[in-house]
Amino acid sequence: MSKKRIVVCGGNGFLGTRICKVAVGRGWEVTSISRSGEPTWSSVTSSPTAPPWSTSVSWQKADILKPATYKSLLKDADAVVHSMGILLEADYKGVLTGKESVWSGLSRAFSATKQGSQNPLERQEGEELKPQEKDGQLTYELMNRDSAITLAQEASLSQVSSFVYISAAAGTPILPKRYITTKRDAESTIASSFPKLRSIFIRPGFLYDSSRTFTIPIAFAGGAGHMVNSMLGGRLTALAGAAVEKPLKADLVAEAVVEAIADEGVKGVVGTQKIEDLANVAWRRGML
Repeated sequence: MSKKRIVVCGGNGFLGTRICKVAVGRGWEVTSISRSGEPTWSSVTSSPTAPPWSTSVSWQKADILKPATYKSLLKDADAVVHSMGILLEADYKGVLTGKESVWSGLSRAFSATKQGSQNPLERQEGEELKPQEKDGQLTYELMNRDSAITLAQEASLSQVSSFVYISAAAGTPILPKRYITTKRDAESTIASSFPKLRSIFIRPGFLYDSSRTFTIPIAFAGGAGHMVNSMLGGRLTALAGAAVEKPLKADLVAEAVVEAIADEGVKGVVGTQKIEDLANVAWRRGML
């Protein structure tokens, strides 16, 4: 298999670091883009020490809202991965941390509409995204939708052949509906606006790993919910969404992402079963 060059936006995050690790394991050239550069390893792995494979990654600092800071890094890339969405908006986090009243924070968080940036499809090449909320808030519309559309646009202009968007299987009752609708909006816009890109939309459920101990009981509960939902023929999906989707180990999803990039036949939506299938292919490849 030919050596590839990939750029992972959000490569220092929980899933992003694992995508970088798997790609390095295949001998690919890997560049990570994030505002802080190299990860704080204790936040993404079980050790504060940088793992040996990390020296093979080019940890670059750039701002996803400012394409001019990362555009040059896309040159000659075979694939670009967007792994920079947000799960909680600032006002939602404010409630959880006590910085904002429950009523004020949740009323904002569950607002039916919020603004993102200016229309990313109408901006000039390299023009930065400008948050349209009066306080400059990083909304789902800005981070889950507009930053992904913009990155795909810049990738297309740079003649990148493949684009991977880390989406989600579904929303959940505890999150604003806009969390998932902005991801679906990003998928549809990218697919229709950049036909020359081989766009891949990875839709996992809850991701867990032993390095984040709090994810284990959540995954256990999610697994139980998935089993019950399966026995009921999927009747709970409309009500519970991702809460009854099969949880997946973060390493498994990373393997699937890299395998999807390697397999030119993979395109469009990649749900839980296909993620597991791709990871199995990657596992068998590693056994050869």
